[in-house]
Amino acid sequence: MFYHLGAARRLCLEKILLQWVLQARPLSGAEAANALRPFYFAVHPDFFGQHPKEREINENSLKRLNGYLENLQKPGFKSFKPTQLTFYVREREQNSSDVQESFGASGFRAVSFTLHTRDLLSTVLDILNSCSLSTEHVQSVNSQPPKEVKGTFYRPIKWDKTYYSFTGFKDPEEELEQAQRVEITLISWLDNSEKSAIKKLRSSLPLREELNRLKDELTHQLQLSDIRWQRSWGIAHRCSQLHSLGRLAQQSPEVLRNVKGHTVVFTDCSGMSATGHVMLGTMDVHHHWIKIFERLPSYYKLQKKMLLLEDRISHLLGGIQITYIEELQPLLTLEEYYTTLHAFYNRLLNSKLSFHPRSLRGLQMILESDRYAPSLHELGHFNIPTMCDLATLQWFIITKAQQARENLKRKEELTVMEKELISASTEKFSLKQLYKEPSISHAQMIDCCKRLLEESLPYLQGMHLCISHFYSVLQDGDLCIPWNWKS
Repeated sequence: MFYHLGAARRLCLEKILLQWVLQARPLSGAEAANALRPFYFAVHPDFFGQHPKEREINENSLKRLNGYLENLQKPGFKSFKPTQLTFYVREREQNSSDVQESFGASGFRAVSFTLHTRDLLSTVLDILNSCSLSTEHVQSVNSQPPKEVKGTFYRPIKWDKTYYSFTGFKDPEEELEQAQRVEITLISWLDNSEKSAIKKLRSSLPLREELNRLKDELTHQLQLSDIRWQRSWGIAHRCSQLHSLGRLAQQSPEVLRNVKGHTVVFTDCSGMSATGHVMLGTMDVHHHWIKIFERLPSYYKLQKKMLLLEDRISHLLGGIQITYIEELQPLLTLEEYYTTLHAFYNRLLNSKLSFHPRSLRGLQMILESDRYAPSLHELGHFNIPTMCDLATLQWFIITKAQQARENLKRKEELTVMEKELISASTEKFSLKQLYKEPSISHAQMIDCCKRLLEESLPYLQGMHLCISHFYSVLQDGDLCIPWNWKS
């Protein structure tokens, strides 16, 4: 008996010692990336090709997580805000009946957690524990000498094959290789998917008509500029959201007067976006929505202060336009965006930057919090990190200004060309709708449409076609094809 008590005491001491060792020195960026490999493999968007909604959520959450981890490594960075993340985690053991019950029929489960840690080790452990992933390997990762690492946390690092034998995880590289061996052509996929898509499309037609009717009625009744959705929710889901807004408009019409002239966006959280749109969280109840509508006058005042702040920054930077691009930046509330602008403005005021007045008029820039060095986007705008070295920033903008103007001109040309090709493709194939995912660039869409116009595709008549990165038939009958489809 005393022997067992002694063994238990030793085990307890070993656990305490292990915890002390893990906290003895902080993780480096490379070690954190190594420790998070099981997590990356479980949530990687590439494995959610047949589930567009879950893929999009994981994509956005990984970007936000990447920014959080980058900030943890910035020297002297102290402004940490709790970050709530949602991931869909893939099943690890398909043959386990217990796992099947917890993950559901789709082979994945939703996990939400809030990060409020201030060091890499605690953050890594929180992430792994929240997703019910093992943390045992963190010990070996932490015991190795730290190494320098460049890059982001966004993509996983390659594992040795023995890792999968030991942990029971599926090797994502093997899965991708198996998928790539069976190369799918556009014609063969359309041939196999036509019946399923037509059946789903016909079933969705009444709901599509209902959606259009509800949207038109509410837009007119509330005098809205537009009604949008941040995510690729199904038609039934969208109708349900509009019905909720319609009921609220009947119950509290006076509260909704404040929204006149604005765009309402159904998204994950309620508030006002950085672009000035009214956000309604789809998980919130009417009580939360009412509070948002009541607070709109104060939001409008903050929006005016934000626009004034953008003008002041623009003046300090030679007239360059400060903009926010929804398709390329993470969703920010008005308060978050104003805080970012204010911090950057204060840094500019305290610096000795000097641009010739109005020398950069016509150029554009966006502010980012998850980068160290400025860059020039192919669409012509500058990506400016809020914490970048300002002397480097000045030199970079001056030397890249001409290229930025050329990129902006090219963007205008591509936009016109893309619009013409979408119109031509829609007409040739008698499509009901041809659209693309936000992650598809102008150049990719142009290339896709040009090649489509060379084909004879009777399957597409009357269909809704989405240009994406994968093949899929959505729940309402929309056809998704990759922009770089094979003929």
